[in-house]
Amino acid sequence: MSPIDYLRGEHSALTELRRDLHAHPELGFEEHRTAQIVAAELDRLYVEYHSGVGRTGVVAVIRGQRNDSGRAVGLRADMDALPMHEENEFAHVSRFKGRMHGCGHDGHTTMLLGAARYLASTRNFDGTVYLIFQPGEEGFAGGKAICRPGPSRCGRAR
Repeated sequence: MSPIDYLRGEHSALTELRRDLHAHPELGFEEHRTAQIVAAELDRLYVEYHSGVGRTGVVAVIRGQRNDSGRAVGLRADMDALPMHEENEFAHVSRFKGRMHGCGHDGHTTMLLGAARYLASTRNFDGTVYLIFQPGEEGFAGGKAICRPGPSRCGRAR
C-alpha cells in the first residue's frame, strides 16, 4: 500500500489527534501532556523511543526491514505553542487563555506521528529513521537542548 493510501485511512484519527493537541497547547519545555501523547502513540506502534530528551522532547527510532546501507535520516517536528490568546470559535479552540498553537506545531507533531504510523506498519525501507519531537522551538533553543551531550540529551529509553 502506498503511503498516500495508508494515510487516507488514518485521516480521521490524525485529524482528531491534531485537534486535541490544538486544544491543549503547552509552552516551551512545558510540553508534558504532548510528550505523553507522543509516547503513548509510539508505545501503541511498538516503536522504540527516548523521552525526556532536551527536557520534554521525544526521539523515536524506527529500523527498516534491512540495514544494508547503514543509512539514517532524521525527521523533526516541534511541539510547543505560543504565549498568545486564541480568538477562534471552533470546537477545538485552545482551552487555555494566553496559549495557542499559532504556528502549526500541533500539525507538525501530528504529521510526524502519521509518518511513524506508516513507517512502523511497513518498515519497508533500508536503514533507520529517527523521529525527533522537539520541545521549546519558540525562543527556548529546544534544538540546542536536544543536541547537548549528557543525560538530558539521552532521556529515558522505552
